[in-house]
Amino acid sequence: MVDPTSDLEENVDPEDAPTCATCGEPIVNQSTHRVVTWVDDGTVQHRHFCDDECRDAWDDER
Repeated sequence: MVDPTSDLEENVDPEDAPTCATCGEPIVNQSTHRVVTWVDDGTVQHRHFCDDECRDAWDDER
């Protein structure tokens, strides 16, 4: 996966882009991209979201 924070996500192939944890769509060149990060048993976990609406609809598995 391409680092989603580098180069403002320019020229990221949808196959390499992170996918939204709620709707499953690739997140490419979206200024509304959101990420939730947490630590679970010493391991960093994260989920990507298209926008605030998908973030709010997420079934929080933490």
